[in-house]
Amino acid sequence: MNASTWLTRSVSRLRPDAAPAAEPEKEVASSSSSAPVKKKAALPPRTLNERLEATLRRHGEAMAPRALRRALTELQSVVDARVSEVEAGRRACEVMRWYAALDAAERRDVWLLISERFAPDAKKLSSARARHEAAVGTLDEGQAEVHLRRALASPRARLLQRFTIDPDGMRFLIDLRAELLPQVKGERRFVPLDAELEHLFSTWFDVAFLDLRRISWDSPASLIEKLIQYEAVHDIKSWADVKNRLDSDRRCYGFFHPRLPDVPLIFVEVALVDHLSDGIVPLLDEAAALATADKASTAIFYSISNTQSGLRGVSFGDSLIKRVVETLQAEFPRLKVFATLSPIPGFRPWLAKHAGEMLARLDDKRARALGQSLGSLPPTPERLLAAADDALAFDARSPVRQMLLQCAAEYLGRATVDGKPVDPVARFHLGNGARVERLNWAGDPSSKGVKQAYGLMVNYLYDLKRLDKHRALLAQGKVAVSGDIDSLFLKA
Repeated sequence: MNASTWLTRSVSRLRPDAAPAAEPEKEVASSSSSAPVKKKAALPPRTLNERLEATLRRHGEAMAPRALRRALTELQSVVDARVSEVEAGRRACEVMRWYAALDAAERRDVWLLISERFAPDAKKLSSARARHEAAVGTLDEGQAEVHLRRALASPRARLLQRFTIDPDGMRFLIDLRAELLPQVKGERRFVPLDAELEHLFSTWFDVAFLDLRRISWDSPASLIEKLIQYEAVHDIKSWADVKNRLDSDRRCYGFFHPRLPDVPLIFVEVALVDHLSDGIVPLLDEAAALATADKASTAIFYSISNTQSGLRGVSFGDSLIKRVVETLQAEFPRLKVFATLSPIPGFRPWLAKHAGEMLARLDDKRARALGQSLGSLPPTPERLLAAADDALAFDARSPVRQMLLQCAAEYLGRATVDGKPVDPVARFHLGNGARVERLNWAGDPSSKGVKQAYGLMVNYLYDLKRLDKHRALLAQGKVAVSGDIDSLFLKA
């Protein structure tokens, strides 16, 4: 190779958009001839440490080694013990501005840097653990525990905390985790960063630091727009729709954090009525006559929406309901019943897997009646599931309708994993101490309701005197249900 050729190839490798360097080739036999075919051998991805020590970027890597080292230096400057909190906050703000301009792949490199290069000191941690183990049962155990806690404190936590010095820092970290979460399952190296953020958020967003505020039609338009944006259960279709949900016979409450004063972290919509609601359509009917709130006996929680995906794992929904119940009782002493009208989002996919098992538990009489209705003796899972797609057309005497109600009761009252309800909405309300009160046929006839649960909805009842009893039952793997639900259970 002459000097000119060498220079041409070497300089081209320095370009950011350069193609990968030539890789070792292997000879493989061609399927169409006996002549060998050369095939490139794939190189394994480099570790973060290898990339930081390298000179050139390899094909498929986001940041070049030099840019990666510069990014690490900038992050380290934020936690420099020699600078004041004010200066650390200014540096964190600069990092946030720089981060905002990065593309998705470059941001992944930043996550790797924070995860791997800001971990606790391994040697100090090992020494502290050994010291604590040796001190267990002695007078020095308490001091050894303090020493271990300090060793466990990572520079990563300090780095993240310093971002919050800036007024926009909390918003930055929540958005960062929202973008990070979908990637964690496929990239275990992000787990330390995700765990650190979740731990910090659990402290920063403790309910003791949150404000409960009512959201009404008189609230700022920007806040009402947030309801439209974040409503996750029943989509808000218009301003008339949202006005109906904020009318005099309704209440809407949200939890707010001082650092995010204009965004509810979670909000709940409540209808004040005189009976246990069995369908969502009347509650969302904009033309319906207003109820007299002062005479209402029942508060129906018909929508609860979390707004920040970056706060996943931080629980404050149970505290929200408790605080709202207390607030409503103070305003409306006549209220005696507190219940939900809830979707059953996991029922259809669950039934698709367990229909055969449910059918096998029918007695001969019920199986024969259902089979005759489905046109198949004995009834088959395929026929049942096909018929269920027209669930809204079945009258009260239909064996198919009765079977679907029984399967839904089994799903909500008996289907558990590790002692917890399979359905996510059931898991939330039952974990708060509610009980499964009543199933409502055609409770949500919308396309979403049919797709989730063949139009079925459920009432969870919050019996304020039995919440602890119901929680204790759930801790034993037993779901609290009403007599109506119990009567629907299939034989074991």
